[in-house]
Amino acid sequence: MSNPSQIEKMSLKDDQVNEEEEDIVNPWEVSTHSAKGVDYDKLIRKFGSTRIDHALIKRIENLTGRPVHHLLRRGIFFSQRDLEMILNVYEQKKPFYLYTGRGPSSEAMHMGHLIPFIFTKWLQDTFDVPLVIQLTDDEKFLWKDLTLEQTNHLAFENAKDIIACGFDVEKTFIFSDLDFLTNSPAFYRTICRIQKLVTYNQVKGIFGFTDSDSIGKISFPAVQAAPSFSCMFPEIFNGRSDIPCLIPCAIDQDPYFRMTRDVAPRMGCLKPALVHSTFFPALQGAQSKMSASDPNSSIFVTDTDQEIKDKINKYAFSGGGATVEEHKTKGGNCEVDVSYQYLTFFMEDDQRLEEIRMAYTSGELMTGSLKKELIDILQKMVGEHRQRREAVTDEIVRQFMKPRKLKYDYPAL
Repeated sequence: MSNPSQIEKMSLKDDQVNEEEEDIVNPWEVSTHSAKGVDYDKLIRKFGSTRIDHALIKRIENLTGRPVHHLLRRGIFFSQRDLEMILNVYEQKKPFYLYTGRGPSSEAMHMGHLIPFIFTKWLQDTFDVPLVIQLTDDEKFLWKDLTLEQTNHLAFENAKDIIACGFDVEKTFIFSDLDFLTNSPAFYRTICRIQKLVTYNQVKGIFGFTDSDSIGKISFPAVQAAPSFSCMFPEIFNGRSDIPCLIPCAIDQDPYFRMTRDVAPRMGCLKPALVHSTFFPALQGAQSKMSASDPNSSIFVTDTDQEIKDKINKYAFSGGGATVEEHKTKGGNCEVDVSYQYLTFFMEDDQRLEEIRMAYTSGELMTGSLKKELIDILQKMVGEHRQRREAVTDEIVRQFMKPRKLKYDYPAL
């Protein structure tokens, strides 16, 4: 069973938290004082986004003729901006495109890194639209103790993991900022147009920059904003600037796109739409920090079956009782149990997930059995991903990263 001192420590800490203390959520730091994780209702109010409700999910299913992805119906992708607009565009058989990204800070990605790409793959397949993926190797150079050569190499390696998610090379363009900016006048021109419209005071207010931050950091948000506008990709969209964009991302990235949506009308461009995901917890629990530099904080796509088993059994924080007797009497707490939380991300079978929740909550299912359910799923997922990644050659990566016209079924373009 779980370590009693661990549970008692977290519970005590929760009891001592002042109600005035806020979760910290920004593109570079996410922290919470609650064992249950970030308060997403409060975050929606703070950011001014809209929760994805049942009516919106039903509309997606009616328009596409298929069930929504489990990450959407379980509320893991929970918040949105202008998603209704994108659905209107799709219903009118007009074009839109997808944009998401990855900041390459490590050679091995962990399972949390894959969440936006798993969902983006479903969006691309379901709506049959082009996709652009930005690798912000310039950002990691500015924020991390890494050289330009190192971050550029990591971008290339991360592209292999992204491609291994199953994206269609005919419909997907992956680009490194460091490489693409030197070859794309449209990219730099779009960045310049954004930079001219955002003041230093505005960017300080949005991102919390200080006088000691480098000018590179202060100017970077315009780089992440630029792919939101179709005019940045004349090769793909024939120079059109009126193709709307949908961005799936974790909600900590929202500040970039609040800024983007503010400048869009002044640029004569459309505001990008967004769908936000919750955060993937560290193995040690929602209050711990998941880090690519800590191999025990998460499951990595390079982990072996034995490493996956050992990590979950040893490090996955449990919501179970301190003893078998206590667990059978009081049951387990799925709201803080990391193994159960991971199952909500990766187990596709809703009925089986509910059976597990009820059995664990009642105390019928032991922590070890719950962890075994997760181990089996992750060993299969990681093993299959590892095989697909081994098949991704450098030449395949270069095909994805070559600027070109993508395939889509919109003759008007």
